[in-house]
Amino acid sequence: EIVQKWVNELVPFGIKIFSLSDTIGCSNPENISYLFGNLIPAYPDIEFGAHLHTQPHNWREKIEAAWRNGCRRYDGAMRGFGGCPMAKDDLTGNMATENLVSFFDDVQADLRMDRTAFGESFRLAGEVFPH
Repeated sequence: EIVQKWVNELVPFGIKIFSLSDTIGCSNPENISYLFGNLIPAYPDIEFGAHLHTQPHNWREKIEAAWRNGCRRYDGAMRGFGGCPMAKDDLTGNMATENLVSFFDDVQADLRMDRTAFGESFRLAGEVFPH
């Protein structure tokens, strides 16, 4: 209800993209399904995206919930770096771009991306931000 209220408030300003964010990793598949499942049909001229923070064990279920309910715009961070200091624990971080790519491969989404450049970016990110 709160999200829909704010979408209603902002649509008159000509905003065409809304990225729904969970920056502390507390969302669950039910909440994600509800939001996208209600907002996307209600606002067919608006593109809704997902900016989700996840843990290593729950990233796929969150992406699946958004995907099943029509979301086709996602934010990711190479190797999941970054995050929010207010998150529940140290394992919660940005959705890893490589996890998104894996999921999109599984659902046969056309990513139209340069896989060689992606692999090189992944390698370089590991050098810049070693675990």
